Amino acid sequence: MEHKDRLFEILAQINDPKDMEKLFEDLCTRKEVENMAERLYAAQLLLAGSTYTQVMSQVNISSATLSRVSQCVQYGQGYSKLLPKF
Repeated sequence: MEHKDRLFEILAQINDPKDMEKLFEDLCTRKEVENMAERLYAAQLLLAGSTYTQVMSQVNISSATLSRVSQCVQYGQGYSKLLPKF
Protein backbone atom coordinates (compact mmCIF):
# COMPACT_ATOMS: atom_id res chain seq x y z
CA MET A 1 0.00 0.00 0.00
CA GLU A 2 1.27 3.43 -0.88
CA HIS A 3 1.79 6.00 1.84
CA LYS A 4 -0.71 8.31 0.18
CA ASP A 5 -3.36 5.59 0.19
CA ARG A 6 -2.78 5.01 3.90
CA LEU A 7 -3.14 8.74 4.57
CA PHE A 8 -6.51 8.84 2.81
CA GLU A 9 -7.69 5.74 4.68
CA ILE A 10 -6.81 7.34 8.01
CA LEU A 11 -8.49 10.63 7.08
CA ALA A 12 -11.64 8.80 5.99
CA GLN A 13 -11.89 7.14 9.39
CA ILE A 14 -11.79 10.36 11.41
CA ASN A 15 -15.28 11.43 12.43
CA ASP A 16 -14.51 14.10 15.00
CA PRO A 17 -13.52 17.54 13.62
CA LYS A 18 -11.30 18.14 16.68
CA ASP A 19 -9.38 14.91 15.99
CA MET A 20 -9.00 15.98 12.36
CA GLU A 21 -7.72 19.37 13.49
CA LYS A 22 -5.14 17.75 15.77
CA LEU A 23 -3.90 15.51 12.98
CA PHE A 24 -3.61 18.41 10.54
CA GLU A 25 -1.72 20.42 13.17
CA ASP A 26 0.82 17.58 13.30
CA LEU A 27 0.93 16.96 9.54
CA CYS A 28 0.95 20.49 8.16
CA THR A 29 2.15 23.95 8.98
CA ARG A 30 -0.45 26.48 10.08
CA LYS A 31 -0.04 28.25 6.72
CA GLU A 32 -0.64 25.03 4.77
CA VAL A 33 -3.89 24.43 6.63
CA GLU A 34 -4.93 28.06 6.07
CA ASN A 35 -4.18 27.71 2.35
CA MET A 36 -6.30 24.55 2.10
CA ALA A 37 -9.13 26.30 3.93
CA GLU A 38 -8.93 29.27 1.55
CA ARG A 39 -9.05 26.95 -1.48
CA LEU A 40 -12.05 25.17 -0.05
CA TYR A 41 -13.86 28.46 0.59
CA ALA A 42 -13.03 29.68 -2.92
CA ALA A 43 -14.45 26.46 -4.36
CA GLN A 44 -17.63 26.92 -2.33
CA LEU A 45 -18.02 30.44 -3.65
CA LEU A 46 -17.47 29.32 -7.25
CA LEU A 47 -19.98 26.50 -6.86
CA ALA A 48 -22.47 29.05 -5.51
CA GLY A 49 -22.04 31.11 -8.68
CA SER A 50 -19.57 33.78 -7.58
CA THR A 51 -17.35 35.36 -10.22
CA TYR A 52 -13.55 35.42 -10.11
CA THR A 53 -13.69 39.07 -9.07
CA GLN A 54 -16.10 38.33 -6.23
CA VAL A 55 -13.98 35.42 -5.00
CA MET A 56 -10.78 37.46 -5.17
CA SER A 57 -12.40 40.17 -3.04
CA GLN A 58 -13.47 37.68 -0.36
CA VAL A 59 -10.62 35.18 -0.27
CA ASN A 60 -6.89 35.67 0.27
CA ILE A 61 -5.87 33.63 -2.77
CA SER A 62 -3.70 34.28 -5.82
CA SER A 63 -5.23 34.40 -9.27
CA ALA A 64 -3.13 31.36 -10.26
CA THR A 65 -4.46 29.36 -7.31
CA LEU A 66 -8.01 30.50 -8.02
CA SER A 67 -7.59 29.35 -11.61
CA ARG A 68 -6.48 25.91 -10.38
CA VAL A 69 -9.42 25.73 -7.96
CA SER A 70 -11.79 26.76 -10.74
CA GLN A 71 -10.49 24.04 -13.06
CA CYS A 72 -10.94 21.47 -10.31
CA VAL A 73 -14.46 22.72 -9.61
CA GLN A 74 -15.33 22.42 -13.29
CA TYR A 75 -13.52 19.22 -14.23
CA GLY A 76 -12.44 17.52 -11.01
CA GLN A 77 -14.35 15.06 -8.89
CA GLY A 78 -13.63 16.29 -5.37
CA TYR A 79 -15.06 19.77 -4.90
CA SER A 80 -18.18 19.30 -6.99
CA LYS A 81 -18.97 15.92 -5.44
CA LEU A 82 -18.29 16.69 -1.79
CA LEU A 83 -18.91 20.39 -1.20
CA PRO A 84 -22.62 20.45 -2.10
CA LYS A 85 -23.13 18.12 0.87
CA PHE A 86 -21.93 20.84 3.28
